[in-house]
Amino acid sequence: MEYLGHLPDTDPLAGYLKHDIFPQIGCNGSEGIRVFSTNGSNDVYIYEDRQTCKKVVGKFYYSPKKDNWEQAGRLLDRECQNTELFRSFLAEQHYAARILGRNDDMNRLLVVEYCYGEPLDSIIMRAINNGERFLLFEKLRALAYFLATVHNRSAKEETVDFNYGCHYTHCMITGLENFASGTTIESLRRKCEEWRNDPVMWQDRTVLVHGDATPSNFFFGDGMYVITFDLERVKWTDRIFDIGRIAGELQHFFLRSTGDKLNAEPFIHFFLQEYSWHFPDHEQTFQAITKRVPFYMGTNLLRIARNTYLDDDYRRQLIHEAKECLRRK
Repeated sequence: MEYLGHLPDTDPLAGYLKHDIFPQIGCNGSEGIRVFSTNGSNDVYIYEDRQTCKKVVGKFYYSPKKDNWEQAGRLLDRECQNTELFRSFLAEQHYAARILGRNDDMNRLLVVEYCYGEPLDSIIMRAINNGERFLLFEKLRALAYFLATVHNRSAKEETVDFNYGCHYTHCMITGLENFASGTTIESLRRKCEEWRNDPVMWQDRTVLVHGDATPSNFFFGDGMYVITFDLERVKWTDRIFDIGRIAGELQHFFLRSTGDKLNAEPFIHFFLQEYSWHFPDHEQTFQAITKRVPFYMGTNLLRIARNTYLDDDYRRQLIHEAKECLRRK
């Protein structure tokens, strides 16, 4: 995060933080409030009480970049509802950042707790650069427990509507039309439709998923303690939407950093096994999961490939690996 300066006392936001938000975390902002920027997709800032150094996160859903007032309100409503829903399914060792307040008059502002811990992306890079493989295995075990708990506690009777998964994948493919040939785009679309026709993709029960299970959205404390936030994309769908995204992210990190996707395989296999242990018949669960994971892994690699900061060579690698994942075995 980047330090931006102090929030002026004359700013209405300063009064809101001092009187409505900071007292909830044991401070009052009387010595001033520091402001930091983040790399969030919305206008997201960190506000720090100068005296105690306690922090909160402020997310503005309405901004010059996103200037649809009604849509901003809907997104704010959704994150508030999703956060409370998601928190209701957590285990004792798990945590999701608590909402401290919302203020629609201040550009659709949502204020949540600032959480401390080490993010998964940092732990992955420690395994890659420093050989701290045991640490990554340990935290993948904790994350598998976290996700299995939410998925299993929230499972509905109705089965998955896999049309949603296919629609999402088609959106990711469309987002690559400026980066890939027409032949490649059509090939990806055909592969997606082949998956749509597989009965196995429709048979599991619908569960609540995080919806944005990227490494930067999970922090880790001691032991099995896992913290998450940024829950605006929570939805009811296939549990492998989360599991496949984590697997795809692991492949991406190792492929980009080491040049060899196979370096990620022990960690992906371990993560899937650990997740499967939270079911009565873990071997059968593991087999069922591994049949569906490639589709969601491929979709996530396509999602990553859409990022404009990537160079063309690596983007082509990601698209190639996505095609390999989506190829029917």
